[in-house]
Amino acid sequence: MSDRTSTAARVPLRVSLFSPVLKVLLAAGVPVGPNGLITIRGRKSGLPRTTPVAINAVSGGRWIWAPWGDVHWVRNLRAAGSATITVRGRTEEVRATELDPTERVGFFRDTLGPLARRIPFGLWFFRIVDGVVLDHPLEPAEGRRVFELHPL
Repeated sequence: MSDRTSTAARVPLRVSLFSPVLKVLLAAGVPVGPNGLITIRGRKSGLPRTTPVAINAVSGGRWIWAPWGDVHWVRNLRAAGSATITVRGRTEEVRATELDPTERVGFFRDTLGPLARRIPFGLWFFRIVDGVVLDHPLEPAEGRRVFELHPL
C-alpha cells in the first residue's frame, strides 16, 4: 500500500494568507525563528518555485517537514531531489532525501519532539499551529512528509 495520495493536500487558509507576508520578510533577510525559503524547480513547468518552510537544525542535521501532507512543494522536491534554501540572506544548494514512514516516526520522536520541548511553549505551538501532538510520534508521522537536507 502506497503512502502517497493522488491529489495535492491543501494548507489551511490562515497559512495561505500569512505565507506571502512571511516570504517577503524572509527574502529581506529578517530572522523569523527557524524559517527560511526553499526554492524548488517545478515538476511540470520547470520554473523555480519559492515557499517558506521551517528548517529544523538539530545536532548537525537539517530537516524540513510538511504539516499538511503532500502539498505542491513536497511533490516538486520529491521530483527534483534538490533545492536552494535561503536563511537570513544566505543561500545554499541542498540535496533532499525523503524519509520513509519508519524514519518519519524516528524524526518526530527523536528530533522534533525534543526540539519542541526545549522551546518555551513549543509543544503547544506544534499542537495549535501544525495540528501535531508530538507526545505520540506515530500519529504525526502518518501522512506528513519529512526531508533531510544535505549540502551539495
